[in-house]
Amino acid sequence: MGIYLSTPKTDKFSENGENDKLRFGLSSMQGWRASMEDAHAALPDLDECTSFFGVYDGHGGKVVAKFCAKFLHTQVLKNGAYSNGDLGTSIRKSFMRMDEMMQGQRGWRELSVLGDKINKFTGMIEGLIWSPRGSESNNHEDDWAFEEGPHSDFSGPTSGCTACVAVIRGNKIIVGNAGDSRCVISRKGQAYNLSRDHKPELEAERERILKAGGFIHGGRVNGSLNLARAIGDMEFKQNKFLPPEKQIVTANPDINIVELCDEDEFIVLACDGIWDCMSSQQLVDFIHEHINNETSLSAVCEKVLDKCLAPSTLGGEGCDNMTMILVQFKKPIPSSDAVTEQSSQSTPESESQSAD
Repeated sequence: MGIYLSTPKTDKFSENGENDKLRFGLSSMQGWRASMEDAHAALPDLDECTSFFGVYDGHGGKVVAKFCAKFLHTQVLKNGAYSNGDLGTSIRKSFMRMDEMMQGQRGWRELSVLGDKINKFTGMIEGLIWSPRGSESNNHEDDWAFEEGPHSDFSGPTSGCTACVAVIRGNKIIVGNAGDSRCVISRKGQAYNLSRDHKPELEAERERILKAGGFIHGGRVNGSLNLARAIGDMEFKQNKFLPPEKQIVTANPDINIVELCDEDEFIVLACDGIWDCMSSQQLVDFIHEHINNETSLSAVCEKVLDKCLAPSTLGGEGCDNMTMILVQFKKPIPSSDAVTEQSSQSTPESESQSAD
């Protein structure tokens, strides 16, 4: 689904970086899509002992993905649980915080700056609808906390994005995921999914959708969205009698915490434009074929994007925006200080176990 170009845009944005514990490379490409709606964040030094990587796959516009790329990791740092070492809670609350921040008038202003198309007559910016309150909106300090709440006329963006982030500290990796972007780890060449794709047909997702008053038609929430969890998409989060985690679509992420070992080689975070074309194991195998022959990790990512790009738009697969981050661990894996976490899982989940 979507508008395609007559020829794909194959220009790539690529980046490399490293610290004393890991090295990373990333690449993104617009491809056949009429616009680029992916965004990402790669911070090997979120603080002196923590790395942060995230991919954000937008739908209905790019602004929510760009908003998350700009603000989600800053909220992880600011959350009180982070300073207490509870990284899982800080990630979870930061996902939910994105929806809160985007509902205020400052949120609307931030989203409007991140977008580049506005219709002055309708007030619509890539899926955003706002009824301004005139000069009243300018009477207060530009503060997130003040501008959230029922006094604002902006209920939030109707566009949205998936989010999959990996936070690495010591020998722990904490993955937060909402949607169908995915994080995979390679352990001795075997692919293990560290996230689960949130599709509407999954039992837990279906149950929440139906209880919240939604329905599933053609594999899509209310016949339109093929994801059960996402940031933004506020039209699916309007039930005032339910908390955010029980809405038809929720930003509430799965949190998976895994202890790394010396057998772990790398992790991959990528949007569904990659996973539509390659299974987790196929991608890990492809990386192993090329990782020692390329001058940089971003060059490996670029090869993946080129391999996944469809020759035409007839089949659909290989026609999406594509973003991939490859993070390689330096050996030996460092021992971890005591990090108090409430883990949903303590070992990687095999690809076969996480198949939809």
